[in-house]
Amino acid sequence: MYKRPRFLTFAAAGAVICTAGFTPSVSQAAGGGDVVTKGSYAETHGLTADDIKNINALNERAMAVGQPDKPPTETPPSAGPPSRTPDSDDDRETPPAEPLDRMPDAYRAYGGRATTVVNNYIRKWQQVYSHRDGKKQQMTEEQREMLSYGCVGVTWVNSGLYPTNRLAFASFDENKYKNDLTNTSPRPGETRAEFEGRIAKGSFDERKGFKRARDVASVMNKALENAHDEGTYISNLKADLTNKNDALLHEDSRSNFYSALRNTPSFRERDGGNYDPSKMKAVIYSKHFWSGQDQRGSSDKRKYGDAEAFRPDQGTGLVDMSRDRNIPRSPTSPGEGWVNFDYGWFGAQTEADADKTTWTHGDHYHAPNSDLGPMHVHESKFRNWSAGYADFDRGAYVITFIPKSWNTAPGKVEQGWP
Repeated sequence: MYKRPRFLTFAAAGAVICTAGFTPSVSQAAGGGDVVTKGSYAETHGLTADDIKNINALNERAMAVGQPDKPPTETPPSAGPPSRTPDSDDDRETPPAEPLDRMPDAYRAYGGRATTVVNNYIRKWQQVYSHRDGKKQQMTEEQREMLSYGCVGVTWVNSGLYPTNRLAFASFDENKYKNDLTNTSPRPGETRAEFEGRIAKGSFDERKGFKRARDVASVMNKALENAHDEGTYISNLKADLTNKNDALLHEDSRSNFYSALRNTPSFRERDGGNYDPSKMKAVIYSKHFWSGQDQRGSSDKRKYGDAEAFRPDQGTGLVDMSRDRNIPRSPTSPGEGWVNFDYGWFGAQTEADADKTTWTHGDHYHAPNSDLGPMHVHESKFRNWSAGYADFDRGAYVITFIPKSWNTAPGKVEQGWP
């Protein structure tokens, strides 16, 4: 068994599992309609409720490594304690190093997705995304440790920062929501809470949320050009927002929108941005999660979704993620279990057609010597990525920054290999 490095000893107590997303049929992937979310991650992969409880308990230990200042998650009343303690069930392993000159094997492609084992992804990453100042790099032990956590690890290793989700965007159609509540009725056997949760979920438009994030990232990248100090960057940003009559102009100067760059560690690092905005670029990733996270609120909302939670501001599109505690959906019947989130890495692709963009994400943490098995990395087209699972009813598109000298977010991404 490959031993974990000492610098992340505490991380060894944690593990992350993420959803691979519902894979649409060939006809759905090729067609023009939206892909419908189907089933849960547990159902799809044959996991028990106890498996999910233990996985989500381990998730919290892992997140403490990446976000040590974030308050710990409250245990959902219906979840109960894990059947085994996390310390006794840590089967995550760090993938071994791959030779820098070893070429990747072909991915397995089907229905809008290309899939490979994590070791092969490391080989591709080294060939395509590892470059710093134009020089190809071997994935370090620390980076492989990050990657081993699954979907969040893919975003983590490419952004260089555990996802903070502070600058998140989404799109919610208030008129559609109100009209559907008024003009449609619950399905047979559907409770009022289920009905409202379903209508709210259907009123979010991930395609529009993604577009809003791309538009804002474009404005930010324009403001970064030739700005060698933060004051110039902010001035450039406000000037462009004024010209576009964009509501983000009126965000408070201390808001996440205006403080995002200065709060990015790589912006301050000497071999990163070194406090020079022109050396940075805005990039995008996505998070799928559950809305009913208020443990002091209605149990029905924890089961079927909180129609009021995590709605974007109608003017700016910003989502307040401060109440996101990575709490999974509560069981609706005995034996159910739900995972708490999924992350997908987009980067800075220039492809204008959302359906042709590629999203990189993992299925679960790397455990090659357990029943769970090795981690797989997926490269999914947008429809496949945005389809999600019944575990989630929210999808946010998040902006962060990386140095331009990194190649983890190139303008063009080729799905699979070669």
